[in-house]
Amino acid sequence: MRVVVTGATGNVGTSVVTALGADPAVEEIVGLARRLPRWRPPRTRWVQADVVTSDLEPHFAGADAVIHLAWLIQPSRDEEALLAVNVDGSRRVFEAAARAGVGALVHASSIGVYSPGPKDRRVDESWPREGIATSFYSRHKAEAERSLDRFEDELRVVRLRPALIFKREAASEIRRLFVGPLLPSPLVRPGLIPLLPLPERLVLQAVHSLDVGDAYRLAATSPDARGAYNIAAEPVLDPRELARLLGARRVSVPQGAVRGAAALSWRARLQPSPEGWVDMGLQVPLLDTTRARTQLGWEPTRDAGEALLELLDGMRRRDGFDTPPLHPRAGGRLRVNEWPPGGARGAP
Repeated sequence: MRVVVTGATGNVGTSVVTALGADPAVEEIVGLARRLPRWRPPRTRWVQADVVTSDLEPHFAGADAVIHLAWLIQPSRDEEALLAVNVDGSRRVFEAAARAGVGALVHASSIGVYSPGPKDRRVDESWPREGIATSFYSRHKAEAERSLDRFEDELRVVRLRPALIFKREAASEIRRLFVGPLLPSPLVRPGLIPLLPLPERLVLQAVHSLDVGDAYRLAATSPDARGAYNIAAEPVLDPRELARLLGARRVSVPQGAVRGAAALSWRARLQPSPEGWVDMGLQVPLLDTTRARTQLGWEPTRDAGEALLELLDGMRRRDGFDTPPLHPRAGGRLRVNEWPPGGARGAP
């Protein structure tokens, strides 16, 4: 079996390549990336390609599956650049896969594709998928899925909708993309934060990146896998659970205060994440993962709290991986390449 992976050098991409490399049914992995890594996983061939500008069809020809992961989080202040990759680039991948006649097309969607929903019960994959209007990430995920819909009659199409995805090796990238250069790494330690001010509705789900990688492996290699699958681990990370994990005392604060702080600090160029990320955390529903477990045969091996604590420890230790987006020095000496926050392109 031959599998092509776009965006193969990032947080999820490296986990997908690792999972595919451990599967004896996969004979060749073709990793597409804008910047080639030094990492040499088994049975993997690297190809330099950009989903916006490259001719993708020759790379997809003869593939049993294409896993599309390439996506931009930054520059958050340049929506035209984000749209070019996330929406137009995704459409180019889908069209090239259809023309090449690949066996399956597996798309990296997200919990962010869903319309606002409940935090006190789980929703399945039939929940409306119009996204969260104030989040560019959510809007782009919803638009990419709408583009994907028209290919379901031509290909075996699978879309995974994971919650927050964490692993130690992605710590430097996640800090760079979402927090920015002003966070001192030594302070990222449970127990150092005495108070945790969070709105009651900021209820999150998470999953370890390696478990997500295995979900993509199953989606690509299982001939009966079709449609959408929610991917998340237990437990739900509500304010009470987050306070327990971090050894902090929970303090309830208004949603508007947290959103306003995010908006003000983003506009002041103190950090790279606009307030839409807070809106998404407050509004997306909780995921029911029954379909992934019963039909895809997926089961997480690490719980959500473990994944979060591993990420935070990785941030404190400045951990990374030997690919361009995950490298711990990708932000430059003294993080100079991260200025201004939200102004640098930082995805595979």
